[in-house]
Amino acid sequence: MEIGVTSFADVPDGGDAGRRLGELVEEIELADAVGLDVFGVGEHHRPDFAVSAPAVALAAAASRTRRIRLSSAVTVLSTDDPVRVFEQFATLDGLSGGRAEIIAGRGSFTESYPLFGASLDDYDELFAEKLELLLALRADERVSWSGSGRHRAALSDAGVYPRPVQDPLPVWIGVGGTPASVVRAGLLGLPLVIAIIGGEPARFVQFADLYREALRRGGHDAERAPIAINSHAHLADDAQQAADEMFPSYAAMMNRVGRERGWPPLVRQQFEAGRTPRGHLFVGDPEQVAAKILAQHERFGHGRFLAHMGMGGLEHAKVLRAIELLGTEVAPRVREEVARRQAAAAAA
Repeated sequence: MEIGVTSFADVPDGGDAGRRLGELVEEIELADAVGLDVFGVGEHHRPDFAVSAPAVALAAAASRTRRIRLSSAVTVLSTDDPVRVFEQFATLDGLSGGRAEIIAGRGSFTESYPLFGASLDDYDELFAEKLELLLALRADERVSWSGSGRHRAALSDAGVYPRPVQDPLPVWIGVGGTPASVVRAGLLGLPLVIAIIGGEPARFVQFADLYREALRRGGHDAERAPIAINSHAHLADDAQQAADEMFPSYAAMMNRVGRERGWPPLVRQQFEAGRTPRGHLFVGDPEQVAAKILAQHERFGHGRFLAHMGMGGLEHAKVLRAIELLGTEVAPRVREEVARRQAAAAAA
């Protein structure tokens, strides 16, 4: 079981984006030092998140880390150019010695669409076409591709450089609640990241089942389905401390976004419900968080858990402590127990 962290590099009201980017690199450096497997950075184009160019932020971290995998979380492929995305992450792959990954998605925010001249009317078509080109670029050094002709100029025997160290460069598909996206990932044989940021995680098990069925239909090995779960998280030495630290900034962030989307305000009672064993929040002490990851693993059989941290601009020192606890206490417990379960299943 791989354990990692994702971040949007949230900037609190009145905060300094440049300073936050520096803190982000420190968080990635610590995650590497404590033995975590992957760190993902999201792409946004708004003032409350500092990263609009994940590959650039990850490249800064590449020179200060040794083994952790460096991923976008997500790359908004619908409004980017697949050639530039491939070039940037191939460059990151070279700088990091083969540790780059792309999690491609359509994005949960829409600011990038008018910013880059894309129409929300083409929401799904844009993603499907650009994903097709991205996969063609990673498959061959020279590419001829035409697409629909609506969203991107054709390529004729075009070479795209540099080539990545990894062959192929890992491309995951990030999904929220759209079954069609899950099916697309399975049919293409691409790894899947399921973002569970609300409600009961048990209701997302159907997505894992749907994905495995799509893998089989696409002629891929469904028994080795590469699934990651991404959920909001915070850890502290004491469970109540973790909750008290996280709630103010988390609620501020959720309510800010909620006002844009017409959601009711988040109250402490809802937050506490999310912390229960059946809830979506991984907030508590290391023992609680490890137990919740393992309980979720029984349902999904996933191979990677990503803890989304620092929401709403939570104090940097508290995020660092949470990362430390995740790497030094949670990850070893989870890996050991998953390995034990797998050995027992193999012997049965």
